[in-house]
Amino acid sequence: MDTIDTPQGTGNIDEEPIVGTANYTQLEMAEIAESRSISPLRAAARRFARDKRAVFCLAIVLIIVVGSFVFPPIYRHIGPTVVGGITGTQHVGPNDYHDPLNVDLSSSDTSGTLFPLGPNSMVHPLGTDTIGRDIFARLLGGVNISIELALMVEFFDIGLGVLLGTLAGWFGGGLGLVLDRFTDIVFAFPGLLLILLMGASLGPLFDNWFHNNAVFGRMLLLTLAIGLLSWPLMMRYVRGQTLELKERQFVEAAHTVGTSTFNILRRHIVPNVLPIVIVASTLNILATIVGEAGISLLGAGLQPPATSLGLMISDAQSKIYSPTAWTEELWPCLVLIIIVIAFSFMGDGVSDAFNPRMKD
Repeated sequence: MDTIDTPQGTGNIDEEPIVGTANYTQLEMAEIAESRSISPLRAAARRFARDKRAVFCLAIVLIIVVGSFVFPPIYRHIGPTVVGGITGTQHVGPNDYHDPLNVDLSSSDTSGTLFPLGPNSMVHPLGTDTIGRDIFARLLGGVNISIELALMVEFFDIGLGVLLGTLAGWFGGGLGLVLDRFTDIVFAFPGLLLILLMGASLGPLFDNWFHNNAVFGRMLLLTLAIGLLSWPLMMRYVRGQTLELKERQFVEAAHTVGTSTFNILRRHIVPNVLPIVIVASTLNILATIVGEAGISLLGAGLQPPATSLGLMISDAQSKIYSPTAWTEELWPCLVLIIIVIAFSFMGDGVSDAFNPRMKD
């Protein structure tokens, strides 16, 4: 079959040309055609996939999140049986010395033997802290608690933010005014001061209520404290998006055919605010993880014997100048830095992917 040369290369004369595409390359023409045939969510996913930095950071985040749940039980079965314990003559297995709460004063403040690899490197790869707890096990437990807390806060944040933002944006009037002023009042509270106040005053009360599981009690208190301060920003995002969506033609068409307000909100408004909710949630998870570490560092968050990145940093402050135990401060700080960088770049990638100004 005969061919002709086009501005984009060699094309088939029997094919119908695409009008107005003379200045596009073949790759750009394929992307334009592809974007016309897929959903906005899939288009956003493909934009995200083209951001190599964001994809790499997403992989790191998945490794951290999944590893914090999967690897701790595996880690407690890795390692040889050693002689130690309280008497120094007991046979102790990895299920004991890889427990983040296990105390062994006979092996306190070790620097770890991860490099070079050897039989002893499986006992305490990153060393132990002042009272002989395994640092790597505590890191896994601290990251796990941070992730669990962030997810609990996000349920609180998304639930209140989407509900109140949708109602304020859709109905407006007196209801919208009341919700807006209530949001302004919450915004006016000094965040860190309020969280520290709740942690210091209500912390012992929650410890007594959940004396069988004090860690969960403190996590619940932090969820309430951080969640009360995080939802107003989500509410503002959703409210603004709802105000814009309710003027769209597809919403007017739904009104015309007699669709109820509840169904319009459920089928048209809420699904269309999900992109901005996903972007805001990604960045809010990072803020929650850093916030929990800071609150625990200041002593108003999780309490010993619980494990937390903030608690580990706080416990190791006096060892930062120690020639043998300075890594106790290094490891939790390094993990926190990696989490911050990975979530930040991943959040930027998600934001760009859902940005309607980003063209395919």
